[in-house]
Amino acid sequence: MAYDEVLRGYEPVLGLETHVELGTRSKMFCSCATAFGAEPNTQVCPVCLALPGSLPVVNGVAVESAIRLGLALNCSVASWCRFARKNYFYPDMPKNYQISQYDEPLCFDGHLDITVDTPDGPREFRIEIERVHMEEDTGKTAHMGGATGRIHGAEYSIVDYNRAGIPLLEIVTRPIENTGDLAPLVARAYVSELRELVRSLGISDVRMEEGSMRCDVNVSLMPRGATEWGTRSETKNVNSLRSVERAVRHEIERQGGVLSAGGRVVQETRHFQENTGGTVSGRSKEEAQDYRYFPDPDLVPVAPAAEWVEELRAALPELPAARRRRIKAEWNLSDEELRDLVNADAIGLVAETVEAGAPPADARKWWLNELSRRATEAGTELSALAITPAQVARVAALVAEGALTNKLARQVVEGVLAGEGDPDAVVEARGLKVVNDDSALGAAVDQAIADNADAAEKVRGGKVAAAGALVGAVMKATRGQADAGRARQLILERLGVQG
Repeated sequence: MAYDEVLRGYEPVLGLETHVELGTRSKMFCSCATAFGAEPNTQVCPVCLALPGSLPVVNGVAVESAIRLGLALNCSVASWCRFARKNYFYPDMPKNYQISQYDEPLCFDGHLDITVDTPDGPREFRIEIERVHMEEDTGKTAHMGGATGRIHGAEYSIVDYNRAGIPLLEIVTRPIENTGDLAPLVARAYVSELRELVRSLGISDVRMEEGSMRCDVNVSLMPRGATEWGTRSETKNVNSLRSVERAVRHEIERQGGVLSAGGRVVQETRHFQENTGGTVSGRSKEEAQDYRYFPDPDLVPVAPAAEWVEELRAALPELPAARRRRIKAEWNLSDEELRDLVNADAIGLVAETVEAGAPPADARKWWLNELSRRATEAGTELSALAITPAQVARVAALVAEGALTNKLARQVVEGVLAGEGDPDAVVEARGLKVVNDDSALGAAVDQAIADNADAAEKVRGGKVAAAGALVGAVMKATRGQADAGRARQLILERLGVQG
């Protein structure tokens, strides 16, 4: 059913459950390493493999990270809470239950304010946070031999337990109502703002493409004028901002079509399909799952001292919303320029580039133009490009020094992205330095004048603009490495014309 048509009869209600893998050096309940991309099943031990007699020990840094995020989300922090066992069949969790938190989360009752651009101007929403709780991640199962990568049709499955036990924070919103046709944009803006918040705290790299941040998207439709929510679907493990937006839009259209045809929306988990932008059915949740939670007898309660919590509150860094306000004033940005940075998810990258020495205008130019184009071509996000803000700042500096033209600088960026090294190494290896000394340029200038006699005569006759053709010939002869300004000066001097 068409999106606009659905919204004439129904009001969407959203719920977002976001999982963030913490960037701790060890797992949640053992000392195993957490490095991404290690050989399968090399970062495991008796605890995360659930061997008999092994006992978990809480990662203190993970607790601190959870409290810091809760404070940044305006949550209350529990003075006492416990871990619980969530019993459920996990083929990729060796002990066949997950250590999580249930009715006693560490952080609760918070909010996060977001802004969504509309044709009528910016509109603010306050997203209520129900809870931030700690738990452990599962392992990773791969289904082999099938066409879809899922268990149906697969010949066999393999399991990597490296991820089992990695610290997770789950951030759960309360139902989000009154978003109307902005529902997909609200969902995207919330996850984007949450990601920036987590990144600013330094507790996770939040690389959605690597799974260190992923979102479960709950959507239901409520007939306009009704007081009860509709039946929700839960699209699991959505791993990009664009996909969060697309998943919400698709579920609104799908559920609208089911209801308009007189059908009934089934409460179920669903899987997002990147190639189509749609979702497919996972498993039914018509009956509420009984996870049989009970306090984990192997773990002591967590009771953060009030003094410690206040120390953590006082040490929080500048948060994204405050940083945006400061940057807008310091860089003298218009609302539109700031919006472009936010929409491109580039504000942090640009700020780091400025901190590395680049002027704000140069930093913005590189990230929003050349690098944004390359990210689009690669089908990835800006932050996933293989170039750092410090490297971008160095490219900008080389251009400002006159060592590179913008054209050559783009080649340097290309080399850095290709893994050829830092900007200076790429310049040296590719021989990209600007030719600006007179002895090197003189021969190219003389040859350009000789080969373009008509243009040279026009310049001598006072048509200085004709020098552009001669400069172009010099640039071609030097493979774009000539200092165009100096080449023009030499051309005019050779032809006896004042510039």
